[in-house]
Amino acid sequence: MSYNNILVEIEDNIAVLTVNRPNQLNALNAETIAELGKAFKELEGDKNTRAIIVTGSGEKAFVAGADIKEFCQFNVVEGKKLAANGHHTLFDVVQNLTTPVIAAVNGFALGGGLELAMSCHFRLASNNAKLGLPEVTLGVIPGYGGTQRLAQLVGKGKAMEMIMTAQMISAEEALNHGLVNYLTSQEELMDTSKKIALKIVKNSSVAIASAIRAINAGYIDGVNGFDVEIEEFGKCFGTEDFKEGTTAFLEKRKPNFK
Repeated sequence: MSYNNILVEIEDNIAVLTVNRPNQLNALNAETIAELGKAFKELEGDKNTRAIIVTGSGEKAFVAGADIKEFCQFNVVEGKKLAANGHHTLFDVVQNLTTPVIAAVNGFALGGGLELAMSCHFRLASNNAKLGLPEVTLGVIPGYGGTQRLAQLVGKGKAMEMIMTAQMISAEEALNHGLVNYLTSQEELMDTSKKIALKIVKNSSVAIASAIRAINAGYIDGVNGFDVEIEEFGKCFGTEDFKEGTTAFLEKRKPNFK
């Protein structure tokens, strides 16, 4: 896999996907969004990749927003198309990926950058990180899922405050509000992310995929998450991983999931 704006490294069944535009603070332009979407889909199809970590290059930014100069002249129709394409190409892809995706937020995560982090299954942040959705300062709102995912993660009131004030919050405040799961030093961020990823890859990737689908179902209008859980639970009984996991438990050994 060769890209202009991202880097992909795979080791120990873990892919590290790095947004690599340090001179632009890793801002998301159309090409980068397309490359990220393509990379996630390719990694999803790679059976040797059982967890993905997303981060930004350098020490300043995870992703410091979108590339405003690309859309500052858009009209209403073009604006709607921009948001819809972003959802379809990248942000919904990440949320619905059945390979676990961890965001390692190593600096500024603003606008589209925070929206990318929120579309991941969970997040870690270094203590220098700043997170926010400043779109209203440009006369627009978050358009890549920010109004929905932020409220799901931090609650409606805090999401309203963050979006209306356009203020960044610290990594510590993000931890307190459940926007990130862990807070580390910048030096320890990737090691901690990989340690968690290694715990994930030891488990059944088939069962994890089912769990992701069931959890996500609870946030889809018109879908009963409990019904999806029952369906996914039942499907697990027909898998080789279920046979191996239960056999290993009864034989008092560690399972060897294929």
